[in-house]
Amino acid sequence: MVNCHRFGTYRKLAATISRKHQLSDKWIKASVLGTTWAASEIVLGSFVHNLKIPFSGNILTAIGIIILISSNYKWKEHGLFWRAGLICALMKSLSPSAVIFGPMIAIFSEALLLELSIRVLGRTAGGYLMGGILAMSWNLFHKILNLIIFYGMNIVDVYTGLVQFSQKQLGITMENILWIPVLVLLALYGLMGLVSALFGMSVGRRLVNQPGKAKPFVPYSAEARRPEPRPAFPHSLAWLSLDIVFIISGLFLLALAPWFVWSLSVPFVVLIWITRYKRALRQLSKPKFWIGFVVLTMLTAFVFNTMQSLPFHNGLLIGVQMNFRAVLIILGFSVLGTELYNPVIRNFFLKTSFRQLPLALELSFDSLPGMIARIPDFKVFMKNPVRFLYDVLSGIDVRLEEIRAALTAKIIIITGHIGQGKTTQVQKLVQSLMMENVPVAGIFSPRIMANDTTIGYDIIDAATFKRAHLLIKSDEPGKEKIGQYAILADGYRTGTDALKRSTREEFKVIVIDEIGQLELDNKGWAGNLDHIFNTTKSNLILAIRENFTEQVIQKWRLKNYILFHLSDSDDQMIRNYLIQSLK
Repeated sequence: MVNCHRFGTYRKLAATISRKHQLSDKWIKASVLGTTWAASEIVLGSFVHNLKIPFSGNILTAIGIIILISSNYKWKEHGLFWRAGLICALMKSLSPSAVIFGPMIAIFSEALLLELSIRVLGRTAGGYLMGGILAMSWNLFHKILNLIIFYGMNIVDVYTGLVQFSQKQLGITMENILWIPVLVLLALYGLMGLVSALFGMSVGRRLVNQPGKAKPFVPYSAEARRPEPRPAFPHSLAWLSLDIVFIISGLFLLALAPWFVWSLSVPFVVLIWITRYKRALRQLSKPKFWIGFVVLTMLTAFVFNTMQSLPFHNGLLIGVQMNFRAVLIILGFSVLGTELYNPVIRNFFLKTSFRQLPLALELSFDSLPGMIARIPDFKVFMKNPVRFLYDVLSGIDVRLEEIRAALTAKIIIITGHIGQGKTTQVQKLVQSLMMENVPVAGIFSPRIMANDTTIGYDIIDAATFKRAHLLIKSDEPGKEKIGQYAILADGYRTGTDALKRSTREEFKVIVIDEIGQLELDNKGWAGNLDHIFNTTKSNLILAIRENFTEQVIQKWRLKNYILFHLSDSDDQMIRNYLIQSLK
């Protein structure tokens, strides 16, 4: 909020506030790439998983490699890859799966390895090819590390025992056979990374040499363009700390305590988690989880009994211990992911050097439905992968310019209590701008007074000054109302026409007075606001009652705004800021 009385002080503070809500060009580009990657994973991922295509995870990694490498032919800034990977990884948290950290870490690591290769070897064929190999190979290391983290080093003993058992049964005497399956898989993954990099280079050259006509980005309404809201959850920093303690202490007990201690303590922690977190219960309710639990337990018992001559019940106990460890870590990561959505944590990052990330992420969530709509049909991918990816990436420059234009527009929010003079300030601003020959459009709503009492509100078209009654006090039944006021059709039509006209390019400023409960309930001017906020390149002046201001900002995810409270600001201060912005 601006709270200053001298213009020099005001201008310095206003610049600081504006920077807080602005994204750097690098983060905007990273948002476009990260959203493109996430949209491709969502569209293609559903197909490859439903069709049970082998190496489906590698196919999705290949898509990411191709997107990053091909885009580097157009956008050459350092640091784009890891930023795009971080955004895509965080968008992965929209997945309904209870385990989100694994895929998130994998995506970010792949982007980081590709970035490292380009930094060391440059934007050369060698840099791209090595980056593709490293990024794809990480899939194998990630899977091995996951198994060790989930099940402990006992999983290595199980693998060793199975290989030795197979070697014995087949009469194979070769030494170091334990490494052969891993090396074969590593070679296969490296080959897939190499091919992915070649595809990316091919698409990148085509983007530069044969730029196509990209479709404009499809705007969505404020409700349709954002992800499904998460159910209200009582986030707690105390619970976050307690969950971390549960995970660490549980791992210590599994490693050091007798079986009867961890066999009681781990289920107790799980019971607490499934009571507080629905995601934890959802994971345990899957038949696949229990089938894996039984299979691994029996397999472990068999290996330790056969290869290490342990009693069968000891092998069973080791298998149960491994599964308990996996349950503790999988559910622990799930509940930590839930608590990390705490707004307190998000606001903390907004105040640090990482503040660009939450803003870029919000921008990505806004863009995601439109990006998904741009992804061609899966049949196109099967017939011609290069054409598919070219079509996906041909629009990144268009989307970049649309975002730049939208974020360049300044948003001035004038807020105050009821009757404090918001509409009067808007009228003064409109008059001042017209004296400066600045084209203005939009609406403002002065009161209709009778004997010093408000009996209704008019609507005035800021571009034509056409005036009509909008709200009038009425007890007449059957009329649509807001509070004690009936909404008049002629006034509503005048306001709608004015807002539709305001999106023309010749208008440099759009004023919208008295955004309130009606719009928050998706009535009134809500549809017009969706369109204006998604498409306009004009500066905006919004008058909002104080108790609705934060809700309006959150509903339409407004960025690059500056807030003036009428108790701290005057029309000259606001006018000076707006004129400076227009210049």
